[in-house]
Amino acid sequence: MKELVVGLVQLPTLGMNTTRLEFYLRKAKDRGCKVLLFGEYVLNQFFKELEGIPKEMIREQTKKHISILKRLSKEFDITLVAPIVEVKGNRFYKKIIKVSPKSTSYYMQQILINYRHWNEEEFFSNPVTQIEDPMTFTVDGFKIAVIAGFELHFDRVWESVMRKRIDLVLLPTASTFGSKYRWRELVKMRAFVNNCYILRANRVGDYLDKETHWNFYGDSLFVSPDGNIEMALEDRESMLIETITKEELAESRRGWGFRAHMYKRGEL
Repeated sequence: MKELVVGLVQLPTLGMNTTRLEFYLRKAKDRGCKVLLFGEYVLNQFFKELEGIPKEMIREQTKKHISILKRLSKEFDITLVAPIVEVKGNRFYKKIIKVSPKSTSYYMQQILINYRHWNEEEFFSNPVTQIEDPMTFTVDGFKIAVIAGFELHFDRVWESVMRKRIDLVLLPTASTFGSKYRWRELVKMRAFVNNCYILRANRVGDYLDKETHWNFYGDSLFVSPDGNIEMALEDRESMLIETITKEELAESRRGWGFRAHMYKRGEL
């Protein structure tokens, strides 16, 4: 049976403290993990906090973390996926980095929140363009896609998941404000209708501004191709390691036949 051990780490913002990264990588390696995901605003502070931090400090923080991820990926032979904040000149960009033992690549988040109380689109300089397929890569024969948290809501982002027969979607988030059960239902639905696994890594911790208490509640999830939550973390720092299999993927896809309906209509 073909299988792959994957995992996530549920953390608050690490800032410049990277000791815990090595601790969790060592634990993941001991359990045979080959792909490890981190949540949003873990390597960098929450975007509202970034407004009060000198750009050069943010630039150095990101540079240091990328260097550490590259070293740890090689040392432990694990592919690492983590959101980062890139600074170019006076502009900020919200990206996701994928670091494998042999290469490094980046995904520019395509759709950012633009609500009055949470306006990432205004803060970051990510271009507003036609939506393209998300980042994809392969590990040990398993096809993996990376989708930024807010992009979960948009069908166009998910079209390539079925078209490319993606086995696992990595979904880093920073969800708060009592949205736990709404996010659970959305993640379960996406996993089910695409018959793929989803790893959702949500951050933990708090941010308090003049008006609002932002509580990032964790609830990181491992969801099966049938849309079932197989494992969920609570509201504190912790790690989740699970195994995905080609057998379970094949059984789910044969049983529900969603892809077959699309294929015979020329949609795939």
